[in-house]
Amino acid sequence: MIQVAAGASLATFVCTAAWSDARTHRIPNQLTVAGLLAALILRAPLGVDAFLHGLAGVCIAFVLCLILYAVRAIGAGDVKLLAGIGAFMGSSEIVGAMALMAVLGAAFALVSVIRRGVLPLLLLYTLDLVKSLRSFGRAGQLRRLESPGSLTIPYALPIAVGTLLWWFGRGIQL
Repeated sequence: MIQVAAGASLATFVCTAAWSDARTHRIPNQLTVAGLLAALILRAPLGVDAFLHGLAGVCIAFVLCLILYAVRAIGAGDVKLLAGIGAFMGSSEIVGAMALMAVLGAAFALVSVIRRGVLPLLLLYTLDLVKSLRSFGRAGQLRRLESPGSLTIPYALPIAVGTLLWWFGRGIQL
């Protein structure tokens, strides 16, 4: 019963986040907190080990995403969304799931920039990002997600697809 509730909760959580991100380019804090709490509440009756496994998934996802956020590769809503997904996946599944999401996100971004006709601009911005990283922010143009003309995509879409493929494709159990 808990597994069915977990699958339904996770699907609702990521699909709602994807819809919100596609529509408004924002993922509400209320949604990310609700998803995180739902996962931990569903894990609680399964015992301390299952609960700690979920908390470890949150920590792993949060730390990995914080690095991406620090270099302005993803937004804060994506970080919180992935932390909530980490609570569902647990420490043993979150890294693999995030790797799948990264591949899907890269493909989605590539299709998006080609469709918009801004692939050369993306390559230029990527070069600026690499320069900035290599020099610890002293070289290259510092761009933010809020910068005018920034190339953003609703990354919650590939996150949702990757999450659902990983969860249901692998038959994840809490």
